[in-house]
Amino acid sequence: QVQLVESGGGLVQPGGSLRLSCAASGSIFRISDMGWYRQAPGKQRELVAAITAGGSTNYADSVKGRFTISRDNAKNTVYLQMNSLTPEDTAVYYCNAQQLRRLAWGQGTQVTVSS
Repeated sequence: QVQLVESGGGLVQPGGSLRLSCAASGSIFRISDMGWYRQAPGKQRELVAAITAGGSTNYADSVKGRFTISRDNAKNTVYLQMNSLTPEDTAVYYCNAQQLRRLAWGQGTQVTVSS
C-alpha cells in the first residue's frame, strides 16, 4: 500500500497564494494518475485538479487559470500551486493516487482564505 501525506495548508488572505505538496511513500509501485480534491463545510468532495503519469492535466472550471497541478515522479510528489485565492477556496484539500485498481487518499490539509 501507498501512504500519502499532504502539507502546505494554512491561513491566507484573499488574493494570496499557497503551494500544497503531497508525498507518496511505502509501496509506490504502479502509481498512475494523481489528483487533488477538496471538501468545504457542508459540501461534497469535489475534484480540483488531476494529472496523469505522463503529465496531462485537467482542472475544475472554478480554478482554471489560478491553480496549477504538477508532479515530480523522481520524488513521488504531486503539487498544487494556488494563486488568487478567494474565500470560496476554503476547504480541506486531499491528495489521491491511483495504484492499479486501488485509490489511495491522504489525510487532508486545511486551507482557509479569510481576511
